[in-house]
Amino acid sequence: MKPQPFRVAVRCSLIALLLLLAGAAIWHLRLAPLIWYWSAMPAEAPGALRLAEYRVTLEAHPIEGLQNNASALTYNWESGTLFTTINHPPQIVELSNAGELLRRIPVAGVDDLEGITHMEGKLYVLVDERKQQVYRVAIDADTRHIDVAQAPRIGLGLFLNGNLGFEGITWDEQRHRLFVAKEKTPRVFEIDGMPRLMDAGELNLQIREWIPRQPFRRFMRDLSSLSRDERTGHMLLLSDESRLLAEYDAAGELAGLMLLWRGFHGLAASVPQAEGVAVGRDGTIYLISEPNLFYRFERRKAG
Repeated sequence: MKPQPFRVAVRCSLIALLLLLAGAAIWHLRLAPLIWYWSAMPAEAPGALRLAEYRVTLEAHPIEGLQNNASALTYNWESGTLFTTINHPPQIVELSNAGELLRRIPVAGVDDLEGITHMEGKLYVLVDERKQQVYRVAIDADTRHIDVAQAPRIGLGLFLNGNLGFEGITWDEQRHRLFVAKEKTPRVFEIDGMPRLMDAGELNLQIREWIPRQPFRRFMRDLSSLSRDERTGHMLLLSDESRLLAEYDAAGELAGLMLLWRGFHGLAASVPQAEGVAVGRDGTIYLISEPNLFYRFERRKAG
């Protein structure tokens, strides 16, 4: 018995709808390029962190004393501690490598404190996302308050669109460069010559876009943070919306991926809102998730 035309039409419509929904899901989650990159990537790129071998060893640990707005993360190799930012009220918070709150430092003169990176010694760089200003400040063991009114700064008024501007920042100690990340329609910019300008008045400031050979925008919907690993010279890019950490080598080649989804890398649940990433001196990867969750990943071979 031949199917009636109405039933055939219904079946075709259902198939078309399913294909449309599958295509929309693939587009929304950026799965197609992600699968392509993952399948094309070597199992162990030379000199890479080997993200596939990392497992969570401290998951979703609430930071006692913080209730909300924890964002950004940087590791101080000299003190062995981490620093994050709070945008309301503006503060810098020092943390242990177990996610314990060590101290708070109020910051005056900023509107939307979203980024921090350690340079060297007592020098740090802060990012005010709303004002699109980059400040260099000093923080030592005795610092209890910071006012950026007289701090050396650079204005990056390229995308003055509220709180969707520059958010992540990291320092390249080897070549004395800053990298800043634009959150939405993600882009990364390199600032070269900042220390010479601020210290000696030598005017040779260069700002250019950092474009890797394999574009991260194909599989990352946003950029919430970035961090440079000084041991390898590699860059880690963090996407909150894609729940993904990507590693790029010094040549701009994709060197590794870490999915921050439930069931991957030992995670019992997906990381809800990843806002900061940092790499310790031993290769430990630290994440902070807004409002106040702390994660630690260490490299352990599967099995």
